[in-house]
Amino acid sequence: MGCNQGEISILFTDDDYITELNRQYLNRSKSTNVLAFPMVDDSPMDIQTGMLGDVVISLDTAKREAADMEEPFLDTVYRLLVHGILHLLGYDHERSSGDEEIMTKEQERLFALIREE
Repeated sequence: MGCNQGEISILFTDDDYITELNRQYLNRSKSTNVLAFPMVDDSPMDIQTGMLGDVVISLDTAKREAADMEEPFLDTVYRLLVHGILHLLGYDHERSSGDEEIMTKEQERLFALIREE
């Protein structure tokens, strides 16, 4: 992925706390499954410190999604983690349908690598 070394912070939390973060930083007063906070607004690959940013996952939402999708809870958590990391690396599914397709394909590729282990 072009990032041989990088550091991320991962926070597993509940719906209440992720709702507060979503409201505070994105002006959205609702819960979500995952939030990503890159260290810089430009390309994270230019970071000299190696710190890519923070990924926050709501385990409450992950549990509901796992049940809805009929997938193991841990698979849901891995999928959300991969999604968050891709955001830290500059992928953004909200920009356009083309960007969404690119991010989805990369997410599926990386998730398949995790499941092989």
